[in-house]
Amino acid sequence: MSGTEIIEAVLRLPRDERARVAREILRSLDEGSDEDADAAWLIEIERRMADFDAGGDPGEEWSVVRDRILAGLRKP
Repeated sequence: MSGTEIIEAVLRLPRDERARVAREILRSLDEGSDEDADAAWLIEIERRMADFDAGGDPGEEWSVVRDRILAGLRKP
């Protein structure tokens, strides 16, 4: 399965499962965990999710964000 296929599959998961997957991926990238930073990120993620659920900032469409990220990766 390609990275794109994995991302597409993860994006179809319920929000709490996507958050769990994101935490695990980030944890796998960080060899030395900073518990304070982890806790702060979790609080921030939960705050943003609550804001979104309450009708706050809807964020951007994934396709727009993905295109911007890919364009940035293509720059020398």
